[in-house]
Amino acid sequence: MIEEQIKKANIQAMKDKDTVARAFYSVLMNKIMLEKINKREKGEELTDADISNIIQKMIKELADEKENYQKANHIEEVEKLTRQMEIAKTYLPKMMTKEEIKKEILSLSDKSIGVVMKHFKQNFNGKVDMRLVQEVLKELS
Repeated sequence: MIEEQIKKANIQAMKDKDTVARAFYSVLMNKIMLEKINKREKGEELTDADISNIIQKMIKELADEKENYQKANHIEEVEKLTRQMEIAKTYLPKMMTKEEIKKEILSLSDKSIGVVMKHFKQNFNGKVDMRLVQEVLKELS
């Protein structure tokens, strides 16, 4: 499970005194713990797909933060955030390409937006960027 890999990497970052990685893992582990609590309240278990979604959201947050630091010309912070984004990406599964998404959409009998989005959310959660699915779907329409 991804969570175990993250915990081991966090311990290694502590041993290596890697403050950039430690900062990333601390935030990530807190977000995972919060999601675990939310899932437990609903009687559900946390899955790797849930963790992938958390990581994807973190990457987007880091990218926004990085952009703001670039505007303010804080090069050191930009480098830290870039490294944290690289660390985060190592835990994501291989994402579906535009061509794979297109092929999957074409294989569906009903290509309405709701059906396609539901299909991808159920079958490829954490392995596909839903915005990319929407783009491909619009191109096919």
